[in-house]
Order: sequence, then structure tokens, then C-alpha cells
Amino acid sequence: MIGWSGTRKTLTILAFILPTLLAILLFNIYPMLYNVYISVTNRGIFHPNPNCNDALNPILEPACWKFLGHTPPESIAEPFRILQPFYENYVTLMGKLFSRDALGGLLILLIWLVPLGAAWWFDRREGRKRSRTLPSTVIWLVGLAIFVGLFNPLQVNAALARLLDSGPFFAVIFRTILYVIACIPLFFALGFFLALILNNQHLPGKGFFRVLLILPWGVSTSSAIAALVWQFFFREQGTINQIMQNVITGFKPVAFLNDSLWAFIAVVIVNLWMSYPFFMVTSLGALQSIPNEQYEAADVDGATWWDKLTKITLPLVRPAIMPAIVLSSITTFQMFNTVFMITAGGPLVGADKPGVTEFVMVYAYKQVYQTRAYGRMGAFAVIIFILLFLATLYSLRVTRITKGAYE
Repeated sequence: MIGWSGTRKTLTILAFILPTLLAILLFNIYPMLYNVYISVTNRGIFHPNPNCNDALNPILEPACWKFLGHTPPESIAEPFRILQPFYENYVTLMGKLFSRDALGGLLILLIWLVPLGAAWWFDRREGRKRSRTLPSTVIWLVGLAIFVGLFNPLQVNAALARLLDSGPFFAVIFRTILYVIACIPLFFALGFFLALILNNQHLPGKGFFRVLLILPWGVSTSSAIAALVWQFFFREQGTINQIMQNVITGFKPVAFLNDSLWAFIAVVIVNLWMSYPFFMVTSLGALQSIPNEQYEAADVDGATWWDKLTKITLPLVRPAIMPAIVLSSITTFQMFNTVFMITAGGPLVGADKPGVTEFVMVYAYKQVYQTRAYGRMGAFAVIIFILLFLATLYSLRVTRITKGAYE
């Protein structure tokens, strides 16, 4: 064995990992720091160039890096600078979210969600017991009943309207989260249902149906083309309306993409069509890893189909499904191509207000290429990063997807 001194060993290790460290610094750390810096400046169409006399510019701004021979381009516009106060972009972006009316509306929404949180807590507590005193279905039905019953007494609709009027930030975030909540359960339900069918040993033509059901996943690799096809389906003179006119006498074409509710439903349906194969394949692989002996033992004990589904199948596929749910939630939250190609963020609900389907990435795209307010969009990106980071940490804690699959 060759003995190495501590310094030589350290230098050798650094020589191997230095390319990776430089890549992380250049492609991960630097862009994040640069975005945070831009978020506290007034950079935009009227202030496009940096002021290299500022303290941070020679370090963070590539146009000020003299060792590369770069010099700021000449412009009659005033160079951008750090705002006073530096958080002005964040205040502008949030609008009136922290006003008394908006905070009151937010408090009402939180109170409205308490029954669901309580149902989740009671269900987890009952799950830790050796024998449950209350079935999970009963707990969630009671929670949902209280949740629905509080809608009118708390005037949730008025509270939500106040929040939506507080500025574009809450409207965009709320509609994006609502989009994720609408999509993910449908992804899982349809994908898991089809996986159960394909896992049936007595299904004829199993290979054919597997290929047929996975086709949308292959087509969705070119999501822009698929989205344009779906947009034609939902047009006023599109495929759906033409079929309905032939089937129903006197049917009048519906402008799906010009109606707030139908436009939202349309982008959910398209995303469902593109995403369910991922859940189907993941669920099918997890189902095939469950030993048949467990189902045979359950049959001997007289277990019903529902008992086997809830007490054997779902618990054992959970380690495979939860990472898919987390990843799909993040991907759906950042959805751009599909939504933009179908609705372009519309339909509009008023002047200077984001459209019904103007989700996070669509809103950011429009603001960057229409208003060119790069500083404000940098602040928007920082807030979104923080929200996604916290959501990811929470999902890791709750789902424990980093632990072994069957610990």
C-alpha cells in the first residue's frame, strides 16, 4: 500500500472533483446569485445596461468582467442600479397582499382548510395504532363535509375575490396550485386504474394495450405539436363541437377556450392525456413487484377486493408512487408549453390582471417579453424558488421518499 501525505491526498482529490465543482459553481450557484442580484435592481427595457461602478457589478455582471475584455454597451439609457429600498420589486409584485382586507381573506381561507388538516392529522394518528377505531374513509368524509359546510358561513367566495384583487402574484400562484391539485389526483387515479387492468394475468392482448396506452407519452415528447392538435379539438369550430352538432340536434358550438371554466378544464384534460402513462408505467412496475403469496394469504383469510387494495396493494406501491407524485407536482407547477400553446394564458378577466390559465411560467414569460421588467421577474423567480424549495422539503419529510422502499 502506498502511503500518501495529507496534503498530497487532498490535492489529488481536489484535482478529480475540481471540474465538477467548477460546473456546479458556473451553472448552478452563479445563476442563482445573479438572479437574486437582478431582483433588487431596476433592470428593464429602460435600464438595460449595468453600472460597473457599483460594488457588486464587477463580480456578478458578465458585461463588467474586464478579464474577458467586455465593456458595457453604449446606450443613452441610464444604467440599472440597486433599488432603494432594495426590496421594492418584491413590494410591487406582491401588490396589496399584505393589506388588512387581503390578510383577512387569507385568514378565512386558512380557517376553511382546518377541517381537511384535522382529517389528515386524525387519519395519521389512527394509522399509528395497532387497531383503528375510525376507518380512514369516515375521517375524510367528515372532514370534507365540514369543509363544504363552512363555505357559505365563512363567505369564502368573497374572501377569495379580495385576495385575487390584491395583485397578480396571489392570482397566479393560487390558480397554479389549483391546477396542480386538479391534475395530480387525476394522473394517479387514471394511471393506477389502467395499471390494475394491465396487471391482470387473464387480460388478452396485454402487449397491444400496453403499447396503445403508452402512446400519449411518446407523442408528448413533442408537446407543442400535441398541444396544437388539442387546441383544434376545443375550438368553436373544432372537432368536439362538430361531433356534438352531428350527435345532438340543434346543438350550438361552445367557445371552450373563451370560457373561464372550460379553458381551465381543457388544459387539465390535455395534461392528463400526456401524463397518465407515466403513472401507469410506474404503478405497473410496482404492482408486478408485489408477491402473489400475499394475495393468496389474504384470500385464505377471506379478504375482499377492497381489503386487498387498501391493505396490501396501495401500501406496497406507495414507495414507488410517492416520488412520481412529487416530481409530477413540480413539473405541473412549472407547466408552460401545453398551456401557452392552447390558451396563451387566457381567457382574460380584466385589464392588468392575469388570465385564468396564466400560470406561473406563462405569467413570467409574458412579463419578460412584454414589459421587459427583468428586475421584477427576477424577484418573482426568487419567490417561486423559495416556495418550490419549501414544498420539496416538506414532501421529503412527509413521504420519506429518500428512505429505502420497503424499510
